[in-house]
Amino acid sequence: MQGDGADAPQIRVKINGVDLVHLVGLYETAQGFDPAGGYGGLIPAYYQFGPMTDHFLGRGATMSSDVPVLGCDCGEWGCWPLMVNIAADDVRVQWSHFGQPHRPGWDYGTFGPMSFRRMSYDIALRELEDQLLRSP
Repeated sequence: MQGDGADAPQIRVKINGVDLVHLVGLYETAQGFDPAGGYGGLIPAYYQFGPMTDHFLGRGATMSSDVPVLGCDCGEWGCWPLMVNIAADDVRVQWSHFGQPHRPGWDYGTFGPMSFRRMSYDIALRELEDQLLRSP
């Protein structure tokens, strides 16, 4: 979790230690998408996502099966979101069907799916919730 410059906590997802903002930027550049990148973390203070344990298990407040995992670098998730479908069972959590809703023609078919061990994923979500509770 990082600040956005205005001291609002920002959720930045890391996959195997690499920021998802960086990974998707590389993918979009390689695909020739224009503009490529432009993402930032999610800022819970700007939008009521609900508990992050629900949001990152696909049970959040977005009213869709697609979940924003990144927002725009301006801080507004709806401006330039990276959406993903999240499916979870007792053993695994899988992110698939990545998409940029403002560019429906962009194909993310080879970006993912990403699979995570459920136990590790749940631990990371609890740590995130604890950090958010401690933030100002």
